[in-house]
Amino acid sequence: MAGKPKLYYFNGRGRMETIRWLLAAAGIEFEEQFLETREDLLKLQQDGALLFQQVPMVEIDGMKMVQTRAILNYISGKHNLYGKDLKERALIDMYVEATMDLNEMIMLHPIQPSETKAKHFATVIEKATTRYFPVYEKALKDHGQDFLVGNRFSRADVQLLETILMAEECKPDILSKFPVLQGFKAKISNIPTIKKFLQPGSQRKPPLDEKLVPKVKSIFYTDNE
Repeated sequence: MAGKPKLYYFNGRGRMETIRWLLAAAGIEFEEQFLETREDLLKLQQDGALLFQQVPMVEIDGMKMVQTRAILNYISGKHNLYGKDLKERALIDMYVEATMDLNEMIMLHPIQPSETKAKHFATVIEKATTRYFPVYEKALKDHGQDFLVGNRFSRADVQLLETILMAEECKPDILSKFPVLQGFKAKISNIPTIKKFLQPGSQRKPPLDEKLVPKVKSIFYTDNE
């Protein structure tokens, strides 16, 4: 029997958080090895564990997987979260890529320079409410089903819920004009594996505290990067 997947990253959300969400949604227990210093990252690089010298890295099924999308695709395919055929997978990919675009914008907000922070925040809210959420609202309303694709639970649902909750951390009433998404959020949040992950004490990470930004930068960047 294979051991638990092991995740290598800093003790925060970043690009690893969606991987945590997907494993949790699939009901898969995992272990974490946190990078605390620049030396921890350098050791992984020097040991040849990182194919492209970058984290996230996940040890799973005898592989040392890198590249966030590759990891997510593998987990989704293995645990039946990726549609029943190629067309469903293509639709899931379209939804997921858009969700990840918004996710990335929200994730980068805490590290914006003070002089551009307000403008960046306004852009996040504008894009969420005019470009992204209306698409998901319409899709769910049009087909009248609980899940985004194929009337079955997929990574598209997991990643949309993750991003909705991140957006609500920025603006608690951001779904006020999206009643179908409000219902979607409630339903997906109540799926047992998701509900467990949303409980206090889980491996879900809190938003990045701006006080921790210098530490995170010290792990991943040198003065020359």
